[in-house]
Amino acid sequence: MTQRPASPPPTSTETKPAAGTPAGVPADGAPPANSPLWQPDPGSAGQTGMSAFLRAAQARHGPGIDDYTSLWRWSTSQPAQFWPLVWDYCEVQGTRGERVLVDGARMPGAKWFPDARLNFARNLLRRRDDAEALVFWGEDQVRRRMSYAELYAAVAACASALRARGIQAGDRVAAYLPNMPETLIVMLAATSLGAVFTSASPDFGVQGVLDRFGQVEPNILFAADGYHYNGKAHDGLAKLRDIGARLDGVATIVVVPYLGTEPDLSGLGPRALGWQAFVAPHAGADDIEFAELPFDHPLYIMYSSGTTGIPKCIVHGAGGTLLQHLKEHRLHADVRPGDRLFYFTTCGWMMWNWLVSGLASGATLLLYDGAPTLDDGRILFDLAQSERMSHFGTSAKFIDSIAKMGLSPATSHDLSTVRVMMSTGSPLVAEGFDYVYDHVKKDLLLASISGGTDIISCFVLGNPLLPVWRGEIQCAGLGMAVDVWDEHGAPLSRGKGELVCTRPFPSMPIAFWNDADGAKYRAAYFERFPDVWCHGDFCERTEHAGYIIHGRSDATLNPGGVRIGTAEIYRQVERLPEIVESLAIGQNWAGDVRVVLFVKLREGVRLDAALEARIRKTIRDNATPRHVPARILAVADIPRTKSGKIVELAVRNIVHGEPVRNVEALANPEALDHFRDRPELSE
Repeated sequence: MTQRPASPPPTSTETKPAAGTPAGVPADGAPPANSPLWQPDPGSAGQTGMSAFLRAAQARHGPGIDDYTSLWRWSTSQPAQFWPLVWDYCEVQGTRGERVLVDGARMPGAKWFPDARLNFARNLLRRRDDAEALVFWGEDQVRRRMSYAELYAAVAACASALRARGIQAGDRVAAYLPNMPETLIVMLAATSLGAVFTSASPDFGVQGVLDRFGQVEPNILFAADGYHYNGKAHDGLAKLRDIGARLDGVATIVVVPYLGTEPDLSGLGPRALGWQAFVAPHAGADDIEFAELPFDHPLYIMYSSGTTGIPKCIVHGAGGTLLQHLKEHRLHADVRPGDRLFYFTTCGWMMWNWLVSGLASGATLLLYDGAPTLDDGRILFDLAQSERMSHFGTSAKFIDSIAKMGLSPATSHDLSTVRVMMSTGSPLVAEGFDYVYDHVKKDLLLASISGGTDIISCFVLGNPLLPVWRGEIQCAGLGMAVDVWDEHGAPLSRGKGELVCTRPFPSMPIAFWNDADGAKYRAAYFERFPDVWCHGDFCERTEHAGYIIHGRSDATLNPGGVRIGTAEIYRQVERLPEIVESLAIGQNWAGDVRVVLFVKLREGVRLDAALEARIRKTIRDNATPRHVPARILAVADIPRTKSGKIVELAVRNIVHGEPVRNVEALANPEALDHFRDRPELSE
């Protein structure tokens, strides 16, 4: 195979930033267009994990590694030097072995650390002291805390109970649970044995759970009696009875109390028992027998969103997940021992798996389960203030929502402890950056990040050594040979194209479940450009060596043969105060494609000719005439996946009279009815 190296990021002509955060804000409060919104203070930057790692790279591998650009180039061109340094710097517990990369020219097919032995759970449970390991808020109903010592003891009891039930390496342990402490305990207990953990959040319907767990055939299922959302209690036992009846291979069902203290187990059969009955007989277990396993031993089974068919079951390995998360936490997010790490997520989204790995960096996990906009959007900022949050992880949708609600947490809350705010799930538009620095906090690193379930991590993300530019993701991740290619496979130094990765990395999936010959795996990522990972994002590299994600490649619009990212339209439309959110598709029309825009309007607003004209003018003035939609239609709701991503492809199918194969993947499948048989789209 002839492997093309990643083209180097463009070199910025900016001078080295002066001290101070935020950056260069004049008297009127708006930074000049050629200035960053934030830049690292030189003194503080020298104390970050990224800076310490850079010095470690210099010490081990000599001169020439003197800034992030040279560090990234070295990390992608010399992976057999870079990844062992990550292992050593992050003090991975396990035996590394001498070999780092075998068949490194194969993608897929490269093998990382083939002689290594480690256990994922051991690395997350390295602390056993009385400091807080986790704090749990279940909306405004539940508050719980656990120390590292208490967490270790709880995992020891659960692991012993699993072993007593016959669970061993390779078995599947499934969790249909909220983002609560028991979910973390089950994951750590299962992975301590070498079992494979998989999860879905309790808002999934019966078929959505069966579409996932039914494929991987778990040996044991953990589920809650219900959950809280938006101030209401939602029973989970009726769905659990239906699910349990259709998962024949499950030998044991363990019901975790959340809504009450004594869940009703009737109708679940003799396989079912309560959480206390499961763990109490093993409460005396005071140590954990960690199974030492190969680097690529299966750790997690994750699921694609499944909006175009039954979800793909993506298997991630223990070593690659651990190394990648340690790198992203300690270096890119600057997570330090004692930090208090939060990400708003459910257990049906990969950000939960990313969050809980923070234990390996000595952080306290702040877990929240429920509606993020509870208490008029204040609840997460209440959590940040009360629990002294250091890292605030959320979604672009949440930032947009609280901006439209008119919240100003900078004046209503004490956010002095927050150093980093992270955003993912969809592209964070430039105005979202403005809102965070104007109304949340000026002196923080705003890290827009992008990757996915496919790699259980990020391709592009934040960096405490680099400035934050309006609307841009700061950099490609260390060890990730990210590039932007045109449709012919030629690298682009400027312009929009496909986000690709030209060299292997440890957190690539080790397989898809039930894909013995790897055909589904190769088709998912390597069909477009052989031997090169094509991620499916429509992307642009900026003059600052940053990145802008313009939406999914398969959702790009092609009027007149010109590719347009949907995020480019959303950014302009959602600036208008009348628009809550929007969704754009390309409709086949008269031998071409025309852009159709659907808008969800603020309550009391009507889509009249004047508003349509304003929408078109805003798009034309700030994008191009080709971005202007041929049709604009109002809808009552926008369909989303369980993780909050809008689903252009499902809407496009509806408009063209094609089936949507897996509506169970949607959080609000009823929203699709607003797009069906619209007479305006037949003219």
